[in-house]
Amino acid sequence: MTERPKSSHEPVSATEPTVFVVEDDPSIRRALTNLFQSVGLEVEVFGSASEMLQGKLPNVASCLVLDVRLPGLSGLDFQTELARANIQIPIIFMTGHGDIPMTVRAMKGGAVDFLTKPFRDQDMLDAVMMAIERDRKRREADKIVASLQTLFEALTSREREILALVSSGFMNKQIAAELGLAEITVKIHRGHIMKKMGAKSLADLVMKAETLGVRGTKP
Repeated sequence: MTERPKSSHEPVSATEPTVFVVEDDPSIRRALTNLFQSVGLEVEVFGSASEMLQGKLPNVASCLVLDVRLPGLSGLDFQTELARANIQIPIIFMTGHGDIPMTVRAMKGGAVDFLTKPFRDQDMLDAVMMAIERDRKRREADKIVASLQTLFEALTSREREILALVSSGFMNKQIAAELGLAEITVKIHRGHIMKKMGAKSLADLVMKAETLGVRGTKP
């Protein structure tokens, strides 16, 4: 099977889970392309890390199948570069020359798996499915945080102060004393906060605040 030419380095579909493969051996690239396409996954292949860096990752659940030994930037160094750029794509390493220090470094860097060539097709598919599911969950969590952050930014500075104290377990009377407000004023602010944050209960509000890291004994 011939490899699809890549002019833009973007997957055919921007809505389907995608596997990126960085491997300098054309025969392995073809084999992995066939394997992943056989289970309905989009595949994008590259011969080097620098080639992949020329493109832009799509906003879909994805993972990276990465050879350790590559021309130019090695797979392990590429993992480090991605982390520095805050590109959180799950990585599955593959190598024909694995050793314990190499494996330890990869796993400490957050790799999903480290497969030694020749590997079983099922082992690779299992690792890829696990990686894509991990990425899907991360993306869902990021969406929730982004949505909450938008709501939080709509709060006034006073409401943010009160939310921080509410999330720390302060009662209305304590918040009033802390901020020099009347207790009724604190109650009114809390009502506004509940509505703006879309909280169904105090527990829900506290959970949302915790998710955003809004917490402190003093504003």
